[in-house]
Amino acid sequence: MRIFSVLLSLVLLAIPQFGIGQQSQNTTLESLLAEAQKAQAGSDYAAAANEYKQAVKIRPDIPELWANLGLMEHETGDYPEAIRSFQQARKLKPTLYVPNLFLGIDLVHTKKSSEAIPYLLTAEKMNESDLQPHLTLGRAYFSLQEYTLAAQEFSRAAQLDPKQGTAWFSLGLAHLDQVESDARKMSAQGQNSPYTRALYAESLVSQSRYNEAAGVFKNVFAAGSHPPCVHSQLGFAYLRQQNVSGALAEFAADSQAEPGCALAVLGEARSHVDAGEDSEALMLLTQLWTRDAGFIRANASPLVDGLSSERSAAFAQFVAQQYNDGGLSADLYGALTAILKGAAQAANHESISSQKGSASAAAQFASGQYRGCADSTEHSLTTKNQSDLRLLAACSYFTGDYEQASRAGAALNSTEGLYWSVKANERLAFQALNQYEQLEPNSARTHLLLGDIYVQRERYDDALGEYQKALDLSPDNAAALEGLTSAYLRNGNTVKAVETAQLALAQTPNDPEINLLMGEALVARHEFAQAEPFLTKGLQAKPQMLSHVHALLGRVYAETGRTQEAIRELKLGVSSDEDGSVYYQLSRLYRETGDNAEATAAIEKMKALQQKRRENAVIAFHDAHPSTLDDTP
Repeated sequence: MRIFSVLLSLVLLAIPQFGIGQQSQNTTLESLLAEAQKAQAGSDYAAAANEYKQAVKIRPDIPELWANLGLMEHETGDYPEAIRSFQQARKLKPTLYVPNLFLGIDLVHTKKSSEAIPYLLTAEKMNESDLQPHLTLGRAYFSLQEYTLAAQEFSRAAQLDPKQGTAWFSLGLAHLDQVESDARKMSAQGQNSPYTRALYAESLVSQSRYNEAAGVFKNVFAAGSHPPCVHSQLGFAYLRQQNVSGALAEFAADSQAEPGCALAVLGEARSHVDAGEDSEALMLLTQLWTRDAGFIRANASPLVDGLSSERSAAFAQFVAQQYNDGGLSADLYGALTAILKGAAQAANHESISSQKGSASAAAQFASGQYRGCADSTEHSLTTKNQSDLRLLAACSYFTGDYEQASRAGAALNSTEGLYWSVKANERLAFQALNQYEQLEPNSARTHLLLGDIYVQRERYDDALGEYQKALDLSPDNAAALEGLTSAYLRNGNTVKAVETAQLALAQTPNDPEINLLMGEALVARHEFAQAEPFLTKGLQAKPQMLSHVHALLGRVYAETGRTQEAIRELKLGVSSDEDGSVYYQLSRLYRETGDNAEATAAIEKMKALQQKRRENAVIAFHDAHPSTLDDTP
C-alpha cells in the first residue's frame, strides 16, 4: 500500500535521537516497525497491526504510528478499532491526510455516513486529485438518499479518471435513484398534473404502448398548461406506427402553438427522410443546426429510431454527397454521419454571447435558440426567479445540458420542476451507464442493468438471460439472485422463483426486498402460513413497495382466519390494486362481518378497476398488433 509506505518513512523520520536509554527504546521501536513492514509486505495485516499496537505503547505521541495501526486494522476489516486509531492520529495531528480519509471510509463501512462526511470533505480539500474521497463521499451521500450530492461526487471522480468504471456506474445509479425519488414526489404532489401525465405518456412510448400513450397525451392537451412540444412527442409515437398523417397533424399542432418548437421541425425532417425526400429533410436539419447545434446532438434518437436500413443508407449517401459538393458544413456532416451510424452525441455546452434577461430568453426559446436561452437565464439558479428558472430548465434540456436542466428543475418548487428533473436525470443516467458499459462490456453489473431494463419493459425471458449471465460471472451475486427471482415470479414460474429466493436469502436473510419476493411467490402457491414471516420482513422494504406488502399480508390473514387483521391490511394495500382483486377480497370480508354497505362500495370500486383494465387490455392488444390499428387522431 503506497500510503502505508509513505507513513512508515514519516514515522522513522519522526523518531528523535536521545540518550542511551532512549536509544535502546528507539532500537526496539525500529525493530517493531521493521517487522510491521515485513508483515505488511506479505499481506499479513493482522501481524502488522500487532506490531503497531506494541509501537504505540512505546510512542503514543506519534500520530503516524496511530495512522499506520488504523490502516492495518482497516485491512483486516476491524473497522471499529481502525476508527479509534484514526481518531487518535487526527487528535494528535489534524492535518494528516490519511486519518481524515480513512475515518470517512470506515465510518461509511459501519453505516455512519453522516459522521463520515465532515472527514471526507476535509480529505477532499487536502487532495482534490485523489479519487477516493470523491467516491466515498458519493457513497455516503447515496446512503443518505442525497442523490444530487452523490452524483456530483461521482461525476468529479469520473472526470479525474474517465476510465474508472465504478465512478460511471455509481453516477448512473445516483441519477436513476434521483429519477425514482422525483417520480414519487410527482405522484404524491400532483398525480393529475399535466406534467405528471406527460411523463407517464412518455414512459408508455418507451414501452411501445403507443395507443395507451396517445390516450394519456390527449388528456394532457386538454389541460390549460402543459410541457412544451408534447404534440410532437405524440407525433413521433405515430411515426413508429407508420401513421404519417397523424404524426404530421401533431407536428403541425406544435408548430402553430409554439412556432419555435424544434422537436416539431425535427419530426417534419424525419417524415421527409421516411418519404425519400432527402433534400427537404436536410434543409430542415440545417435550419435546426443553425439555431442550436446542441439540440440536434441531444435529440438524435427520434431522427433515426425505427428508420429502415435502406432509408438510413440512402440518406447517409445524400448527406455525404452534399458535403462533398460543399453544400454542408463539416460539423453538421460529422454530426449527422455519427447519428445515422447510431453513435452517441455529446452536446456542446459552450456559452454564446446573449443579452441577459427573461424577455430576451423568452424570444430565444420561441425561436428555438435553446443554448442562448439557457445562457440568458443561468443567473436564475442564484436569484431563484421562478419564471426564469422555468425557461432555464426547458432550454437547458432541449440543448442537451442535462446537468443544468436538473439543477433548474430542482430549484423550481413545482411539479413542472420535477418533470424536468426526471427527464434530465434519465438522460444523465443513460450517458453514465453507457460509458460504464463501454468500459466493462461483459461485467456482471452490466448484465444486471440490462436485466433490470428488460423487467421494466416486461421482457422477462430476456431478463432471465441477463441475470443468469451475471450469475455465471459472479455466482454469489445477491442482486443478480434477486433480479432472477423477480423475473421468474413475473414470468409465472413460482417453483424457480422460490428456489432462487432461497439461494438469495442464504446470503442476506434479512433483505426486505428478497423476503417480499419469497412471500409473494409462496402466496401465489397458496402456501399462506409459510409466506407470512417473509412478508413481515418485507414491511421494511422501500416505501413504494409497502402497499403491495400490505395487500399480500391481508390475503394471508384472510386465508388463515384473521378477518379483522385482514381488513386492516387490505385497506392499507388498496393503492396497489390494479385489477380489482384487493377490493374483491375486502368485499368478501366485509360481508362476513355483516357490513353490507362497505361490501357494496368495495364491489363498485372493483368493477371500475376491472373496466379500466379491460380498456387497457384492448389498447395493449392494439399496440401489439399495429396492422389492426385505426390511428386517426
